[in-house]
Amino acid sequence: MLMGTCMFFLRAFVAATFFFAFVSAFDVPTLAFEDGFSKLFGEDNLVISPDGKNVSLILNRYTGSGFISSEAYQSGFFSASIKLPKGHSAGVVVAFYLSNGDVYEKTHDELDFEFLGNRRGREWRIQTNVYGNGSTDHGREERYLLPFDPSEAFHRYSILWTANHIIFYIDNVPIREVIRHEAMGLDYPSKPMYLYATIWDGSAWATENGKYKVSYKYSPFTAEFTDLVLVGCQSSATDCTGPDFELATADFNIMTLPKRSAMRRFRERYMTYTVCYDFIRYPNTFPECEHDSSERQTFWDWGESKIVMPPKPRSTRSKRKARNARNVGPRVT
Repeated sequence: MLMGTCMFFLRAFVAATFFFAFVSAFDVPTLAFEDGFSKLFGEDNLVISPDGKNVSLILNRYTGSGFISSEAYQSGFFSASIKLPKGHSAGVVVAFYLSNGDVYEKTHDELDFEFLGNRRGREWRIQTNVYGNGSTDHGREERYLLPFDPSEAFHRYSILWTANHIIFYIDNVPIREVIRHEAMGLDYPSKPMYLYATIWDGSAWATENGKYKVSYKYSPFTAEFTDLVLVGCQSSATDCTGPDFELATADFNIMTLPKRSAMRRFRERYMTYTVCYDFIRYPNTFPECEHDSSERQTFWDWGESKIVMPPKPRSTRSKRKARNARNVGPRVT
């Protein structure tokens, strides 16, 4: 098991280096916490560094925690470098997302990075969501593995949201693009949204559909945030011409051929589920989905990948047999 696990992370490291070497870092200004954010909940479970550049969100048996941008935005680029909790994290959810749910309770828009914790020795999962006008009953979800351990070091996660498309980035590599189609109608997020970051108990569903709950004997669980970015047009602005032009011409808004190639490679190797091939839930697929016949063959009818699978731990029985085999000495006759 140890050898298999080591080989998995070695391959992941090589793959990550391969993917990310071709994409340069974005030139974006970062903010101190007090310059763009406010505490949302959790009080003492939200810890800000003296210089305001680092924020720790803590989940313990009493509460989670979170923060929110001080202003809502009509469009923009939103980013943070995040390090997830180490060790056994089953049931823990860390979220970095845009939403207006506190303003439009029944018709809210939302764009999510959701980081789903796991048992010790199993990797974190990531889910991206796109909801418009309260469309959670036909949400546009995707799930992925990662080519690195997100609890060992900081990695940058970013969301670009414009009137034309949405792009999710990991370390400046695009992993998902949703292009606006007229047929999407109000399902495309279009109302001003705030940026949120939270950590909370998702025992009911986060790890293997709720099979494994949060075990507070491993708490506190701490997610760290730095390099906070808010670039865009605030909802209070009367003229978005300037901010919209900056977004339109920024490198993170332009999908070059190298970026598209990197996105395709990432999705081929790490995407475990996509709503675009989930014909069980949605016999009539979404208008923004582009189907490829050869790619279609690599997914089951319920949207899960046939080829991208997490490494399976060996059973207790197999480990016991291997251990016993190691302990058997030479036969004496």
